[in-house]
Amino acid sequence: MSIWELILAFVVVVLMLVALLANVLVLLCFLYSADIRKQVPGLFILNLTFCNLLMAVSSMPLTLAGIIYKSQPGGDQICHVVGFLETFLTTNSMLSMAALSIDRWIAVVFPLSYHSKMRYRDAALILSYTWLHSVSFPIVAASLSWVGFHHLYASCTLYNKRPEDRTQFTIFTGVFHTLSFLLSLIILCFTYLKVLKVARFHCKRIDVITMQTLVLLVDIHPSVRERCLEEQKRRRQRATKKISTFIGTFILCFAPYVITRLVELSSVVHINSHWGIISKCLAYSKAVSDPFVYSLLRHQYKKTWKDIINKILKRSSINSSALTSESHNPNISQLNE
Repeated sequence: MSIWELILAFVVVVLMLVALLANVLVLLCFLYSADIRKQVPGLFILNLTFCNLLMAVSSMPLTLAGIIYKSQPGGDQICHVVGFLETFLTTNSMLSMAALSIDRWIAVVFPLSYHSKMRYRDAALILSYTWLHSVSFPIVAASLSWVGFHHLYASCTLYNKRPEDRTQFTIFTGVFHTLSFLLSLIILCFTYLKVLKVARFHCKRIDVITMQTLVLLVDIHPSVRERCLEEQKRRRQRATKKISTFIGTFILCFAPYVITRLVELSSVVHINSHWGIISKCLAYSKAVSDPFVYSLLRHQYKKTWKDIINKILKRSSINSSALTSESHNPNISQLNE
């Protein structure tokens, strides 16, 4: 193995371990907190978490083996199943992010009618569509034998080995990425820009009220005035940073891989194998960033996993104190025996 391949293998191992740990933590928070389970967006986050977990235990290990051995890991059947799952899970995760953006758009732009427009039944219908949409493309690809081990990405994914199917595979790939990546990106941009517009409008209203208050309070201390102005600035930047993170991570992680897949269809451009694996690792990194972007950095999730940790530590401290008291009291030890 070259130094590049060692680095890429190490990156895949890190992505796989962090994705497993972070997504399992999100799942534990969902199971532990009844408040999170009651919220409609929790269904979308749960679906996204399962997609990321399955990606971490199915596609990532085979990509790691493909980098190490430079050949197809396992038999054809295993590779076909993993390639089917990889196509399904990637599409499903993209559409889940789009569903989360639609939920935020309805919650912010139509707050009074949110509970009537986004119920559990509505969320279940959206998830049903995402599953139907996501499974249709790998079914077509598998039926036409367009799933296999691709050396450029060192992974089991969409791959056409027959030159006579080149035109059909090109059309299929273009339609697939248009209705998965591009559609999700358009929905993300539309919904989050609408959310940003409403957030900025509310910030302006709050700024006006704040400035009027500061003018009326003549005797206010200068440090308090400065803190109010700094809070105004942070308030204006907060929504922009969050929305930039949602859209930016989606583009940064998926766009290089999608563009590489489309450029690959042209026989004119030669793509380096190292870049192919790097673009694949960027796509895998979405499974790492999603738990933090959508869940773990939010106040409710941080409070939940801190409660879980405190409960575990408290239980262990109680057990250790009980053992200590027993060791100091021989009568208790004799009774336990």
